[in-house]
Amino acid sequence: MKRAIWPADGKTRRATTLAAIILLQALCALFFIGDVVTDLLEGAAFVDLHFGVETLAAIALLIGVAFMMLELRLLLSRMDQMDTGLMIARGRMAEVMQGFFDDWHLTEAERDVAIMVLKGLDNTPIAEVRQTAAGTVRAQTTSIYAKSGTSGRPQFVSLFVEELMSGDFEVPPSTSPRALTESAR
Repeated sequence: MKRAIWPADGKTRRATTLAAIILLQALCALFFIGDVVTDLLEGAAFVDLHFGVETLAAIALLIGVAFMMLELRLLLSRMDQMDTGLMIARGRMAEVMQGFFDDWHLTEAERDVAIMVLKGLDNTPIAEVRQTAAGTVRAQTTSIYAKSGTSGRPQFVSLFVEELMSGDFEVPPSTSPRALTESAR
């Protein structure tokens, strides 16, 4: 079972909650503004404590609404950026893997095993998935490490992590996760 950093339902729930709070604050602000206007029309004095508290509450709520709207916008923008970065990293990882595999001249079986090693599987589960003996997988991983010039799993995996962390790929500023998903189809 995959566990996402920002599950789609979590993003929607968080944004909906913030929008509901903003709406509630806006309604409260409208109530207080209406009450202040009514008090003004009835000739309330600016020095009246009740009038002052209502005015202050209305102003505070308006500032809160403006701030929360800005925060919601920033949150949604940040979530889009995170989604975009994640999708680019996923696409970049596949590109990096294929480039390395081609450079190392891995066989198809070795490519399959290498992908499973990168996913964190040990030899026994890999053997079960591929319906081969664990010894065969051990021989294939040894061959993969030799061809890649690494001494074992940790160093092998770190090659890919380092490549992704190098940051030598650019993120188009206007790329949205939706556009990336649609272009991948």
